Amino acid sequence: MKKQTIKTILAALTAAAMVCSMAGCSGKDAGTAESSASGSSAAAENTGAAAENGKDSVIVVMGPSSEPEAGFDPAYGWGAGEHVHEPLIQSTLTVTKADMTIGYDLATDMNVSDDGMTWTVTIRDDVKFTDGERLTAEDVAFTYNTLRDNSSVNDFTMLKEARALDDTTVEFDMNRPYSIWPYTMAITGIVPEHAYGPDYGTNPIGSGRYIMKQWDKGQQVIFEANPDYYGDAPKMKTVTVLFMDEDAAYAAALSGQVDLAYTSAAYSDQTVDGFSLFDCKTVDNRGFNLPVIPAGETDENGVALGNDFTSDVSVRRAINLAINREEMIDHVLNGYGTVAYSVCDQMPWYNPAAETDYDPDMAKAILKEDGWEAGEDGILTKDGVRAEFTLMYPTGDSVRQALAEDTANQLKAFGINVTTEGVGWDTAYDRAQSTPLMWGWGAHTPMELYNIYHTAPGKKYAEYSPYANAKVDEYMDAALAESDLEKSYELWKDAQWDGTTGITQDGDLPWIWLVNIDHLYWVKDGLQVAEQKLHPHGHGWSIVNNVDQWTWK
Repeated sequence: MKKQTIKTILAALTAAAMVCSMAGCSGKDAGTAESSASGSSAAAENTGAAAENGKDSVIVVMGPSSEPEAGFDPAYGWGAGEHVHEPLIQSTLTVTKADMTIGYDLATDMNVSDDGMTWTVTIRDDVKFTDGERLTAEDVAFTYNTLRDNSSVNDFTMLKEARALDDTTVEFDMNRPYSIWPYTMAITGIVPEHAYGPDYGTNPIGSGRYIMKQWDKGQQVIFEANPDYYGDAPKMKTVTVLFMDEDAAYAAALSGQVDLAYTSAAYSDQTVDGFSLFDCKTVDNRGFNLPVIPAGETDENGVALGNDFTSDVSVRRAINLAINREEMIDHVLNGYGTVAYSVCDQMPWYNPAAETDYDPDMAKAILKEDGWEAGEDGILTKDGVRAEFTLMYPTGDSVRQALAEDTANQLKAFGINVTTEGVGWDTAYDRAQSTPLMWGWGAHTPMELYNIYHTAPGKKYAEYSPYANAKVDEYMDAALAESDLEKSYELWKDAQWDGTTGITQDGDLPWIWLVNIDHLYWVKDGLQVAEQKLHPHGHGWSIVNNVDQWTWK
């Protein structure tokens, strides 16, 4: 693709957006807008991305936040969060399979000691970096030691040292047992020791399926297939990723200038001539915390903890049963979502005991039995405490705002008064210690459970909302200490519910999970997007996990 492509696309998009605005963007007019835009002078000057695009290249639109600010360096977030991807530029030792169990990429074998303190990994001997240098265990050790010391996103405190025993064997000595280490290995791209420096993120050298050929910051990045890739040769030889906001992405699809563009449920009732809506299931969940301790405490920084209303476990259980999640999916997500029961639905470590049915009668019965009675204004009260709370949502996040509003509307029928409030992240974390907040979570690792529910190291409660359960902590600690990854899954399940205690409906229930939002994309007719595994939180790079397998009819 020519460097001016982004400029010519934007010119065409401007024309398309103008026509779209005049036409109102109805389903019927969408086709008209595209036809009109294609006749504009801007589009006439443009040879068109679609025209440039051959049968072995593709143009993808992602959101602006998908562009890694610090570049394509694993030490500074590339490969983590919404940047999670399969080995794209850099190879990884492992990968997650469709069922979220572990498979191999660079690794050919791995073993862990009985005490969980030493991992030994054997790697392939036929891998080269794109500058022609061979990838060895020394590069693997260098990468992990570098990330241990410098990673700004991922936690590597469990790693003591990585050492190359020979060219194809690397040993990881741990500071503490960490059974889910293979999941960390799946998101850690290997960098070359001989070519790593301060500017690596802008000029990355890897051994993955693609070479980053060009990065126009704020606009686009262009990848070309690695001719020396050790796996199956990519079918898509050129992958261009454009960074646009949601409205521009929609206009890009309307104008026919791109092949795949991210979108949201807000656009799902539209039609785009020559495109269809592609629906990806996720573990990208939305839910809110309910502080389980009464108000009155503060943490070491003076942050207020607790909430007198939500500290009543009967209240939390009633709220969980009172929300009609299917209705919420229809109203807020236009049907594009699934009911969420936990932060890890459908993962190998998910405990189905988290599942509950919408049961408004039981919700009312629980509140009545616990002594909550309606006051003169219809709001429930008990011992001088009113059934009310503020539900915060991140300012600018329309989906979370709509979920918060829907939650408030539904709970009103039960005598619970909920006030919604948009907040910035600069204050949200602290305020969430006493005031429920609509969160977004979901990852391809059991550590997501740990981070949300386990007592934070050196603290009295969990990190994001005041909650502590010694038995839940015990199960999670045992899961991390288990040398058998498969067996650890059962311990993660026990942490959720063991028949007596846990974090589900019959347990402490410190969080209410609502929905997993589907990730939606406009896909040009003829483009065959390979089957997707469950996407994690973040509408980002997961879509190109297997872009090398995409084809055109």
